[in-house]
Amino acid sequence: MELKEVLEVLEQLAPLSLAESWDNVGLLVEPSKHRVIKTILLTNDLTEAVMEEAEAVNCDLVVSYHPPLFRPIKRLIQKDWKQRLAIRAVEAGIAIFSPHTSWDSAKGGVNDWLVGGLGRGQVSVLNQALGGASHCQKLEFMVRNAEELNSVVEELKACGDGTTLQFTSSRPDSSCVHVSVTCSDSALTSSVQTLLKHSTPSQSLSILKLEKPPLMGHGQGRLSVLDHPVDLTTAVQKMKSHLGLNHLRLALGAGKTPESIVSCVAVCAGSGASVLSGVKADLYITGEMSHHEVLDAVAKGTSVILSDHSNSERGFLFVFRERLAVRLPDDVTVLVSKADRDPLEVV
Repeated sequence: MELKEVLEVLEQLAPLSLAESWDNVGLLVEPSKHRVIKTILLTNDLTEAVMEEAEAVNCDLVVSYHPPLFRPIKRLIQKDWKQRLAIRAVEAGIAIFSPHTSWDSAKGGVNDWLVGGLGRGQVSVLNQALGGASHCQKLEFMVRNAEELNSVVEELKACGDGTTLQFTSSRPDSSCVHVSVTCSDSALTSSVQTLLKHSTPSQSLSILKLEKPPLMGHGQGRLSVLDHPVDLTTAVQKMKSHLGLNHLRLALGAGKTPESIVSCVAVCAGSGASVLSGVKADLYITGEMSHHEVLDAVAKGTSVILSDHSNSERGFLFVFRERLAVRLPDDVTVLVSKADRDPLEVV
């Protein structure tokens, strides 16, 4: 497949618009020479070991969950390991794509996979994702007659920039016409300036900020009320199996024991304290939290399971491989990196 076609499939599975505003997602490295995509390597982190693996399997595209290029780069030199990876990718003609928080937020994505480790339940989103509506402002005003209406409409149309005009019928108790206009943030100033030139619209003008619609099922973090509650000891064993780990870290909530029942669990892949903070649940599951963040949760009676950062995310790569593979031609191979691993381990 062409790189552009593969990127379209990736975008269909998890739109980049779902990513957090601070994130750096999408195509990060694009080779200058045309290269048909035959082998795709999925990894949680693009390290030098993973790059060696990519070169060894003659990879055409690396999908790295975490963006290897995050902060602005002023130069490309061998001194910095991330810059070395970018240089190697360019020299080898390997494209690099990162989905990061778009996978976290997507319905059926990383967080839905993570919360599923404890079994079925009534799942809800902790931080609801919102739609990116292009028209965010609503202007309402009055005009005296059809002549003034036509004049204002033509001037507003001349403003362009995404302005959409919507008219209602004349009010029954007035000869004036009530007008409603929706426009983008960028068109607001020019639209208001136009209306202020006219006496009746300027005197009756009101501006309303339109809320973006929620994207149901999409957003950061998940809360699950379990269909079949389990005790903490069982919860730990289930998550070890789900994450493929021999060890997890457990902090017992105040007044809790290993036999305490978990009916409600809140999860956030990666570093989840900011999303989980203040959420009422019997158990938090995430990759990492600071010492004091764990203490805060425990003091409120919430137990905490920590897996280390990327261990809370990596298992989703195998789920995504299947979803991606069925959408690509048979001659495109999708691999999960064998060299990718969390830098921390229990010794």
